[in-house]
Amino acid sequence: MHSSGKHKQVFNEINITPLTDIFLVLLIIMMVVAPLMQQQNQSIKPPKIQGGMAMEQGKLIVEVTTEGGIYIDGKAVNESELVSILKEKAGKMEEKNVVVRADGKTKSSAVLKVFNAARDAEYQKVTVAGEPLSDERESELKSEEPTS
Repeated sequence: MHSSGKHKQVFNEINITPLTDIFLVLLIIMMVVAPLMQQQNQSIKPPKIQGGMAMEQGKLIVEVTTEGGIYIDGKAVNESELVSILKEKAGKMEEKNVVVRADGKTKSSAVLKVFNAARDAEYQKVTVAGEPLSDERESELKSEEPTS
C-alpha cells in the first residue's frame, strides 16, 4: 500500500484491534455458555425445599436416580467403583466437598450409599441439593405456621 502524496511509504504495521475485539466477544460467549453445558441428568427432580443457599458452581455433583443409579459428571458409575472415583476426584479439588442431587422419590438407602462412599473417600462436607419452593407454596406454608 502506498500513501497518497509524493513520498511512497509502505505500511508495515498490523492493526490488531479488530482481532482483539473478536477474541473478547468469544471469551464472553464462552463464559456465559460454559456453566450451561454442565451435564446434569434431567430425569432427576430434587425435592422442594423451603430454605437454603444456591448451589455453588465448580463443586463435585453426584446424582442419584429414582432407581438408585449413580452418576458423576453425567456418567454412570457402579456402586463398587464409587469410592475409588470419589477419591480420584478429591485429589483434584482444593476443598473436598460433594453435592448429592437425588430425585425426590429416590430411596434414602441409595443416598446413604453415596454419603458412606464420600466419608470413605475422606470428603469434608456432603451437601444435599433441592429445588426451591414456588412463591405460592412458600406463602401457604408460612400461613400454616402456628403463631406463638
